[in-house]
Amino acid sequence: MFRRDKYLNELLSLKGNHLIKVITGVRRSGKSYLLHTIFYEYLLKNEHVDPNHIIRFAFDNDEDIALLEQYLPEFPTTRTTRGQKVINNRKFSLYIKDQITDDQKYYLLLDEIQNLDEFVRVLNGYLRHENYDVYVTGSNSHLLSKDIDTEFGGRSSRIHLLPLTFSEFLSGIDLDKDSALKVYERYGGIPLVQLQISDAQKAAQAISIYKDTYLSDVLARHPQVEEQNLDETLKAIASMISTPINPTKIESTFKGRYNIPLSNNVISNYINWFEDAFLLNKSLRYDVKGRHYIGSPYKIYFEDIGIRNAILNYREVDETDLIENIVFNELRYRGFYVDVGVVTIKAKTDRKDKNGNWIYEDRQTECDFVASKGDRTYYVQVALTIDTPEKKEQEYKSLRNIPDSFKKAIVVKNEGLSYRTNEGFLRISLLDFLTNIDSLDW
Repeated sequence: MFRRDKYLNELLSLKGNHLIKVITGVRRSGKSYLLHTIFYEYLLKNEHVDPNHIIRFAFDNDEDIALLEQYLPEFPTTRTTRGQKVINNRKFSLYIKDQITDDQKYYLLLDEIQNLDEFVRVLNGYLRHENYDVYVTGSNSHLLSKDIDTEFGGRSSRIHLLPLTFSEFLSGIDLDKDSALKVYERYGGIPLVQLQISDAQKAAQAISIYKDTYLSDVLARHPQVEEQNLDETLKAIASMISTPINPTKIESTFKGRYNIPLSNNVISNYINWFEDAFLLNKSLRYDVKGRHYIGSPYKIYFEDIGIRNAILNYREVDETDLIENIVFNELRYRGFYVDVGVVTIKAKTDRKDKNGNWIYEDRQTECDFVASKGDRTYYVQVALTIDTPEKKEQEYKSLRNIPDSFKKAIVVKNEGLSYRTNEGFLRISLLDFLTNIDSLDW
């Protein structure tokens, strides 16, 4: 079992708060296991809750759905709307009513709630019952993230579950850290993928999840789209992680490489849909000195690096890109809002003015990440190795030109012991960074 202590503790902190607890995240990231196994077993073993007072229901499980057939038999239990099968909410409400036999507290653990018809109205109704403590999972961000505060009128608490971090992955396997990192870089943090025995099985499972689950989910919600266009767009994006992009750049790539005539507006829609499905995340560029955002271009990172590799059929696996994506996700797991830093520096040109003085001009360099949480900010550079003076200058340059006193760190894959440089930067190995949640606080 992979340990998900952070999320369990979040659930426990919200227990009994008279709000709907909503767990979101990409499919197969472990939401159901967190709710129906980890949290359920904690309630039984640590709080000694009567199992009859824990109602578990999965709206994507045929056995659970069959339990509703006896209610209002003259009506169908499921119907299809906008390409998605939804469950009759009246039947489900009658089922829940039958399970509640006294005034004691009942825990409702409801999985893939977006498959329940008019689920927001149903859940808001449950808030009127003092003895209902409701927890739900869902995979569709359009239903459960962007609109959740409006739909529930501030009566919900949200937990976003990421795929396994490297430390969580380590908790469930018997490998040394170096070997584990190689596996993690290639196959990522989807538990079902990592539970496969061989590399071939892991790869096949990841590709299957991508095609049969993620891509199919997007197509089901947008049935007018050609699958090839959607697939090729995602592959193009997957080959561009850690690179500043915008829809126009992808449009040019399609026209030149694939001869596919997709407009940048269409591509922009596709990117938004992939975000809605929790497949990827945009990281906006932030002008560190000017203190403002630069709208375009932006960078894109995948919610799970293993699925990104599967999309490309394990080709174009540049290790520098992989570790940058992994660090991005680790910072998000730690609760940071993560931007790409843009630093303007005065650079000497090869020209002189009429007085013979060298001409300097403004040039932009990047700090890989600006990680912010509350009043804390960290500047983080990521490198595969720093083995030459030129590489050191490349990685240190942006940090040297940031005009504030927030902490600055350089995460290096091929690094030994962590230490502080004479310029005050933390230089830390990737393994030390990933395995110590407080690694940036020195």
